[in-house]
Amino acid sequence: MAGYLTTHVLDTARGCPAAGMRIELFRVEDGGRTHLKTVETNADGRTDAQILPEAEFQVGTYELVFHAGDYLDGCGVPPEAPRFLDVIPLRFGMSEAMHYHVPLLLSPFGYSTYRGS
Repeated sequence: MAGYLTTHVLDTARGCPAAGMRIELFRVEDGGRTHLKTVETNADGRTDAQILPEAEFQVGTYELVFHAGDYLDGCGVPPEAPRFLDVIPLRFGMSEAMHYHVPLLLSPFGYSTYRGS
């Protein structure tokens, strides 16, 4: 099986997919990180294509950076100064060539993630 990476963002406060959220993907190695791409969630809270497709997949450490503050601003959630959740970095490892699904469940004051399927 070839490896690839996907995500899904759900707005648990509003009970709907988080459409229009910007997400950056970085590869982490040797104490630094390399930006691989920037994507945006669609109306279903997913990206239109795999974030890291089979042709680009490598085992290693990665980071997804979810721009939650911009998304919450766009939804009209009243901002604090500073906003409690703004940029959410999730660092994780992919140790074998398989499907990795890293979802984000978001509200203005909390989030959770897990290794999905």
